[in-house]
Amino acid sequence: MGSYIFSAEEVESNSDFFCNRKLHGALVATGKSCQLLWAKFEPGGTYGLHSHPHEQMSVMISGRMRLTVGDEVRDIGPGDMWFAPANVEHGGEILGDQPVVFIDVYAPPADWIAKWIEDEPKATGP
Repeated sequence: MGSYIFSAEEVESNSDFFCNRKLHGALVATGKSCQLLWAKFEPGGTYGLHSHPHEQMSVMISGRMRLTVGDEVRDIGPGDMWFAPANVEHGGEILGDQPVVFIDVYAPPADWIAKWIEDEPKATGP
């Protein structure tokens, strides 16, 4: 690992764009017990309902989203946080015309994320 400190600009400039979801994503760092991911959804994008065998903790940086975790649904914005236990369905609807940016921490590290980023169709922009 070359650096342990990452600016938001560095992370965004190194993100990949997945055209089918209007999603920019960057796998920022992977440690022994957790993994850090940066995600930016463009307006009109989807954070589809899904589940995985890893715990996920997230912090909303910007934008607004109607978030579902299990049976709970809330409209969230900057500074709001959520926890998705392992195997609990979660996802959201992007609200408004501003991009949604959030930071995820997965524990334990999720091997499928790097593969998913590699396998997704990519484009240069929305």
